[in-house]
Amino acid sequence: MTELGKLLHATADLIAEYRAELKNHPVGPAASRAEVRKLIPAELPEGPMPAATVIDELVAAARPGLVASAGPRYFGFVLGGSLDAALAADILTSGWDQVAFNEATSPAAIAFEDAAGNWLKQLLGIPAEASVGFVTGGQAGNTVGIACGRWKVLMDAGWDVGRQGLNGAPPVSVIVGAERHATIDRAIRLLGLGECAIEPVAALADGSMDPAALEAAFENRSPGPAIVCAQAGNVNSGAFDDLARIAQITRSAGAWLHVDGAFGLWAAANPRTRHLVAGIELADSWSVDGHKWLNVPYDSGYVLCAYPDIHATTMAYTAEYLTGQTADREFGGGDFAPESSRRARGFATWAAIRSLGRTGIADLIEGNCARARQLAAGLAAIDGIEVVNEVVLNQVMARVGDADLTDRLQRHLARDGTLWCGATTWRGQRLLRFAVSSWSTSSDDIDRCVAAIADARGVVLAG
Repeated sequence: MTELGKLLHATADLIAEYRAELKNHPVGPAASRAEVRKLIPAELPEGPMPAATVIDELVAAARPGLVASAGPRYFGFVLGGSLDAALAADILTSGWDQVAFNEATSPAAIAFEDAAGNWLKQLLGIPAEASVGFVTGGQAGNTVGIACGRWKVLMDAGWDVGRQGLNGAPPVSVIVGAERHATIDRAIRLLGLGECAIEPVAALADGSMDPAALEAAFENRSPGPAIVCAQAGNVNSGAFDDLARIAQITRSAGAWLHVDGAFGLWAAANPRTRHLVAGIELADSWSVDGHKWLNVPYDSGYVLCAYPDIHATTMAYTAEYLTGQTADREFGGGDFAPESSRRARGFATWAAIRSLGRTGIADLIEGNCARARQLAAGLAAIDGIEVVNEVVLNQVMARVGDADLTDRLQRHLARDGTLWCGATTWRGQRLLRFAVSSWSTSSDDIDRCVAAIADARGVVLAG
């Protein structure tokens, strides 16, 4: 066996050992950033070092600061662990080291994006003719979707933003729900529209956009270019905007509808939750993550657009040195994403879908929803804890006391290591927030977490 072969086999063993430990490993890190930094050699090395020694040093320094986010009891951010097939495909992706810019750089990378993209559209109920860009996650997906909307609504107003820029352009309003995700605001800043372009409309009690408020916003504003950003899955409550009605209002106003569906759009892939995204096919662009409910490794997201020509016009570019960039080329890869130096994310996405199939993905989603309901019921049975949201999907929020008690309990749970959950502020209340998104979370894991939370609350109250 070659030296590289030995190194890769040893590394694979390290990965397998780590993954095997996740079931019972403390979820939170054992060391802080500063503590990990002390374990890393500070001096710039003068000369070469054997690769095996480098990996040994890397593992020794990193392990104390790793978070078991790929395990079954991590509920902090909305992310899944990576499926075995997706993990293996991602390791191959690194080994193959393909540039997924266009067909000339890697026909395989672009073809697998084509194939995985077609499967994604079928799973999510997106029109078959839509384009699919493979991006890093929700921030990039929302930025590209809104950029497509910016191009279209300004072109409708007689302004070519790609050629003329924004100086002197008709102002573009971006109408959003009061509880949109923060990446929407950031995208609006990055695209030069500015926060002054944001027109928030009221949210209903569950955090979803109030369609009546959206309708009133259009009735009360002067005519002009507008983009509406709806949400499939509130990051706190899990609630869904009424996409069918919002799409009808938006279309009547001649505006562009973008849907931020980072995790919630996956509800479309499960027959029992599909009703939550009724009307999804009526939008103009969508953003959804793979490293959330599809359980592929970070970083993996998708932006889809109902109008491939608009998508490509907004994002694509040509240069003399780029082979394969003919006028009649088939768009794909870097034509639909912000990056030219692109990781070949299609391999892991394809492997995840191929390994589960339509029914396996539906079962994964429904299983997480069932575990979320189980968690909510267990928390509600603890004296002094109240679940404050209707658990419509995989998000659970619980009131455990005042803000100080909530934060102390969250820190205690992180130190204990049984689970990791976050604290959030919603409607003026400090709450514990749980997102159940991993394929490996079992009913036993939930029971174990409920018991740990009950014990921790008693300890924190006593202390």
